[in-house]
Amino acid sequence: MSHIHEKIDFTVSCYIVHDQKVLLVDHRELKKWLPIGGHIELDEDPDKALQREITEECGLEVEIMAEKPGMDSPGTKFLYRPSGVNIHDINPTHRHVVLVYYGRALTFEPRLAPDEHAAIRWFTREDLRRPEFALKPSVIFYCEEALRVVQ
Repeated sequence: MSHIHEKIDFTVSCYIVHDQKVLLVDHRELKKWLPIGGHIELDEDPDKALQREITEECGLEVEIMAEKPGMDSPGTKFLYRPSGVNIHDINPTHRHVVLVYYGRALTFEPRLAPDEHAAIRWFTREDLRRPEFALKPSVIFYCEEALRVVQ
């Protein structure tokens, strides 16, 4: 995991839904199930980072369930409005600010990114609380919200 700043990084995550299931990946380094996502690079805006992470980490075509103003303004690019924002600890000296998005899968066969993830799978609502997955409460919350929003 490449950090852009030693104390804090800005990141994106996307909870992708298909057939009342949410896509999560088993992150190799962090050893936990997480949504698709990652760092916003210095040459990217959040929308570009979101699309890059989706392409790199699962290869699905995804409709982002977010709004943008329907107007043009010279010198201004309107971005997707996140469904959530949080900050959390990665380790005792480093934190991530996460822009959270929900997406609807338009293709359905995700591709594993083996350098980053040990596994990739669709989680049902029931799977979210199965002890063997040990999902963080925040991940369960966002998964359930994504399932509610993406019908």
